[in-house]
Amino acid sequence: MIVLNYLLGYENLKIYQDTDMFHFSLDSVLLPNFVTINQKTKKILDIGTGNAVIPMILSTRTKANITGVEIQEKSFQLGEQSIIYNHLEKQISLIHSDIKDYANTCESDTYDVITCNPPFFKVEEQSHLNDKDEKTIARHEVALTLEDIMKVSKKILKNNGLLAIVHRPERLLDILTFMREYNIEPKKIQFVYPKQKKEANIVLVEGSKNGKKGLKILPPIYAHEDNGNYTKEVQSYFVRGENCVTEEL
Repeated sequence: MIVLNYLLGYENLKIYQDTDMFHFSLDSVLLPNFVTINQKTKKILDIGTGNAVIPMILSTRTKANITGVEIQEKSFQLGEQSIIYNHLEKQISLIHSDIKDYANTCESDTYDVITCNPPFFKVEEQSHLNDKDEKTIARHEVALTLEDIMKVSKKILKNNGLLAIVHRPERLLDILTFMREYNIEPKKIQFVYPKQKKEANIVLVEGSKNGKKGLKILPPIYAHEDNGNYTKEVQSYFVRGENCVTEEL
């Protein structure tokens, strides 16, 4: 079923979602608020954009042109609907493609910023996955690996351009290793904890193509209070929308 919801925390934005597909979460709200955006930022690319949550949130922070690339047709169509509904066609454009194919046709040194909320889980030899299943593609590295992201970013980021990624802390070493391998220098890291005295379950990392060495560890973000409510810091990023309208594609 297709539903139209308020985009969390953004009263003027609504987003189409399929209740049977992978839904966006806190990760997709934190990343566009974490990435460095300034007046020099003119072109942004979001890899694996899904239904365009990250581009829409980014549009509230910048007037830069934003491109989202999405391999799954249903997610791409939902993103297109959301962009049209919110009258963001002049700022956001979506491309239905494998990012690796898109990068092969894209000129080098094109983008100032790249964002990515990628699949979190490696595909192990013992894994039994349907590599055409929508949720499998969203969660597991069957169509997009960390190395793919770095390889693409190395080519199409401008010199000193930024790559920002949200992931799981257990993959941090992989992220940093691949960044260095593809000349993307890690510049800042921020850990997100479900609540005080719990282990981090989200990590945000930003690197600069051919950037100078110098890594900052930002203060932690705590997502929930002990009573389960979102902390004030997280509430500053989003609140739950109350309205929901069912709509057919």
